[in-house]
Amino acid sequence: MAKKTGKQATAPRWRRRKDERGPEILAAAIDVFAARGFAAARLDEVAARAGVTKGTLYLYFENKEALFKAIVHEQLLPRLAEADERARGYTGPATVLLLEVIKTIADAVIGTRLGLIPKLVIADAGNFPELARFYVDEVIARGMGVFSRILERGVAQGEFRKIDLAVAAPVCIGPLLLLAIWKNVLEPHAKRKIDKDQYIAAYTDIVLRGLLAPGVEMPWKA
Repeated sequence: MAKKTGKQATAPRWRRRKDERGPEILAAAIDVFAARGFAAARLDEVAARAGVTKGTLYLYFENKEALFKAIVHEQLLPRLAEADERARGYTGPATVLLLEVIKTIADAVIGTRLGLIPKLVIADAGNFPELARFYVDEVIARGMGVFSRILERGVAQGEFRKIDLAVAAPVCIGPLLLLAIWKNVLEPHAKRKIDKDQYIAAYTDIVLRGLLAPGVEMPWKA
C-alpha cells in the first residue's frame, strides 16, 4: 500500500464528517461576530472562516439569528447547566456554594470568547430585539434562577439574612456581566486593566458581607 502523504493524511475541512462542521461554523461565527458586530457580520465570511461553502452553512443554520442562538445553546447554556446542577445537588454551606458558582461562571465566561456574547447583545439590542429577549430568557433568567436557589438555601439554613430574592439575585449576577463587558468592550480603551481574580475576590467579599446573617462567619475561601 502506498504511504499517505501529508495532504492525504489530513482531510480538508470540506471532506470531514458532517457532524464536525457545526462546531466549526459556530467557532467561526463567534470570531466574525466579535470582529464585525452582529449587524455587520456576513454569512459568507462565516462560511469562509469555517472552511465551508455558504450553501453548506445554510444546511446547518438558516440565518444569523439561528447561528447566535446555537452559540448560546451549545456553548454558553451548558456552563449554566453545570452551575445549576451543582447548586441543586450541593449539601454543604450556602456561603461556600455561592463562591464556587461565582468562580465557575467567571472562569467559563470572563476572558473567553463566550464573554463576547453580552457585548453583541447590548450593541444590537435595539436593531434585533428578538435576540435581546432570547438572551434575557435563556441566559439571564437561568443565571438568576441559579443564584436565587443558592440565596434561598442560605436563608433557610440561617446563613443569610432574610432578603428579597427577586432583587438580590440580579444584584449577585450584575457584577459578572459588568466584568465581561469591561474585559471585552472597555478595557482595550482604558488606561488600567482589571485583574479578574482580584475583582472576583473583592466582589464575593462585599456580597457575602452583605448577605450573612448576624453571627455567621465569613467562609475561609472569601
